Amino acid sequence: MLSDLSRDLAAKKISPVELLNRSLAEIDKHDSKIRAFLAVEREQALAEAKRAEERIAQGKALSPYDGIPIGIKDNIVTRGRVTQCASKILDRFVSPYSATVIEKLQALGFVTLGRLNMDEFAMGSSTENSAFQITRNPFDTERAPGGSSGGSAAAVAAGFLPVTLGSDTGGSIRQPAAFCGLSGLKPTYGTVSRYGLVAFASSLDQIGPLAHSVSDVEIVHNAIKGFDAKDSTTMPDSAYKKWSGKLSDIRLGVDEKMLEGLTAEVRASFDKTLSFLKGKVKAVESVSLPSQKYGIPVYYIVATSEASANLARFDGVRFGHRSKAAKNLGELYEKSRTEGFGAEVKRRILLGTYALSSGYYDAFYGKAQAVRALIQKDYNEAFAKVDAILMPSTPSPAFKIGEKTSDPVQMYLSDVLTVGASLAGIPALAVPGPSDGLPIGMQLQGPNFSEELLFELGRAIEAEFPQKRAVL
Repeated sequence: MLSDLSRDLAAKKISPVELLNRSLAEIDKHDSKIRAFLAVEREQALAEAKRAEERIAQGKALSPYDGIPIGIKDNIVTRGRVTQCASKILDRFVSPYSATVIEKLQALGFVTLGRLNMDEFAMGSSTENSAFQITRNPFDTERAPGGSSGGSAAAVAAGFLPVTLGSDTGGSIRQPAAFCGLSGLKPTYGTVSRYGLVAFASSLDQIGPLAHSVSDVEIVHNAIKGFDAKDSTTMPDSAYKKWSGKLSDIRLGVDEKMLEGLTAEVRASFDKTLSFLKGKVKAVESVSLPSQKYGIPVYYIVATSEASANLARFDGVRFGHRSKAAKNLGELYEKSRTEGFGAEVKRRILLGTYALSSGYYDAFYGKAQAVRALIQKDYNEAFAKVDAILMPSTPSPAFKIGEKTSDPVQMYLSDVLTVGASLAGIPALAVPGPSDGLPIGMQLQGPNFSEELLFELGRAIEAEFPQKRAVL
């Protein structure tokens, strides 16, 4: 845990360089099997660790976490370092600036180590859509680690790093956290700056942490959240709510309709979790989220439409891959994008362009936004009765690599329990539930700015159901 590492660093039981070398040794030993990293930036990380070591020796540590390594998903830019979004279209793109979250972490002394694999442009649920490699689940290397933040989840689950950053558009932190036995947070939309996050769907994307413990997730979330003048969607700090209640004050909601279609082991894990919480919270009440049944089609219309617009900038002109076969400007656009984008990204661009096209906008994108408003309304009505909602993170444990790649619709359905919170913009915390086999994730959803309440519930669950670690 970060608190333990912080104490060891302060007591000089371990130095930042030793801590970094410990991570590098584990990566060198096991990542050829897991493939969590697209690049391990040793020299830059070592330089950061040495500076942290000097500050600690002088009694000038930037924070209690000065010198602790953290991994970064490959769609969050760092100045002077390559960011590719696991895509050939960016072709060794070096960022001229750092994301706000990177600046905040570095201001606290966190050592940023490496670029973590992901589904190309964050489009996927298994990290099989990376242009470069397939990441494997440390609990079973024949299974997917989830996506799109699969590299971020696998790096923590494998013991390479104590904490990583991912991004969540429709479940891309929570689903990998569930598959890899971790905690992960999709924060309230607008609490964490998106400046420097390469956009997939701008009205949905949020950056969040993955770690072994809820407390570590909370530490990193508190480090990166806050108003940012560079991102007009961030909320003023005055909008945040403090929660000072107790577990016994919480009213927990359950929607039985959201529990249909679960595998037997996920349903059993949910029932055990709910049975435990019934003895801890004030009440458990039934809630109804009727519009959730439209969540997948709404999400994939909204997200692909926004992706179509956001990815138009990757044209072979200003940066990234440029086709050598192009003979004129039209061919430059067409061939560069054809050669540079992978199959899933092309599929979503085509879907989004169609949904936004003349004659279809109102029937598809406009209708999807109207139903999105209904999903938000359902949540508002539910949170008038309860303080948080409990449901699983995924309908099943981790599926095998290759199991769903031939059927995109089945892959999209992996997000059926996570897209609702993304469309509503509310926070959602994934935390491991009880399991006798592969990890199974529970999900806690709350109203805007209720992260502190969700952390309290999450800590209670993890204390009752300690998780085993992956053995490589």
